[in-house]
Amino acid sequence: MVLSILRVLSMVRTVFFSFLLGTLLAVSASGQTAHRPKAHKSAAAASASHHPARHASSHKARRKVRSSARRRPRPTARRSALTRRGHIRTLTVRRRPARLTPPASDTSAPDSPIPTPDPPAADPAPAPVSLRSTRIVPVAPLKGSMESLVRQNEKTEADSLERILNEDDLNDRIARGMLVPVPTSSALSINANLPQNRRYCRPWTATFLTDLARAHQTRFHSPLEVSSAVRTVEYQKRLQGVNGNAAAAEGDVVSPHVTGATIDIAKHDMSAREIYWLRGRLLALQNEGKLDVEEEFQQACFHITVYKSYVPERPAHTPHAPRRRAASPPDKDTESAPAPSGIASRGR
Repeated sequence: MVLSILRVLSMVRTVFFSFLLGTLLAVSASGQTAHRPKAHKSAAAASASHHPARHASSHKARRKVRSSARRRPRPTARRSALTRRGHIRTLTVRRRPARLTPPASDTSAPDSPIPTPDPPAADPAPAPVSLRSTRIVPVAPLKGSMESLVRQNEKTEADSLERILNEDDLNDRIARGMLVPVPTSSALSINANLPQNRRYCRPWTATFLTDLARAHQTRFHSPLEVSSAVRTVEYQKRLQGVNGNAAAAEGDVVSPHVTGATIDIAKHDMSAREIYWLRGRLLALQNEGKLDVEEEFQQACFHITVYKSYVPERPAHTPHAPRRRAASPPDKDTESAPAPSGIASRGR
């Protein structure tokens, strides 16, 4: 019993001394942390007391910088800022009107007009800007639609264009001059795999190709390529079994290639600038009602149907009857004078 009591007392004593030791360590640590800022402040005060002039000069310099920042003049000119997209935005700052100072001594009469300041000099006229810009604006793809295909069929029927049925019908129309060859040149080439009798189109389509190829070569110094021209109904049927993008060959709405007025221009070798330029030019002609264009991506070409209205009809020329020259009245002296002997008289 006595031994257990002694053991409990020793444990209590050990716990008491541990608690006391921890309390003393905590108090000493807090005293050190509280003493540090005081030492820092005392050191700053001592440095200020040793160098009062330096402390005052630094304080004045800070005040001077703040006052100059507050009194910074406002910009009075136009500045340009670049946005993230690269567009230039002009910031305009209003200018304050100049104050009119009254004269030092007013010696003028009471009814005399108040002198007004001279008007400011006019700004010089801006230099003229050329309207022929070389910038090409990006144009969205000219995707086709069923509405466009229906419109092409309606307009080709309005132009009285019949569908070419087979090879014999095609050769007959070529022989009669209803179809003309695609006008190949240094500015316009044609796909070498295209058969000879399918390198033909309508006359107004040929005129359109000549104009477009000439303008393209002038701009980009490279030729255009015609990948497809006239087709027959028989060939269009075979094409439907191979190309799922091919239009129908028979019915109310068919491929306008079977009329000879439609051509395809390949775009696989074109740059982005050429495609943008071609889209803009074709879209302008489509808005004028001279053609319809659909941009194909599976075959990478521009499907263009040209209408007769592209080439305006010339007025019918009516030949005038030749005017008869009025006969001059005969000379009385010559008519009455007898002809010399041996010389027959010549008629006029």
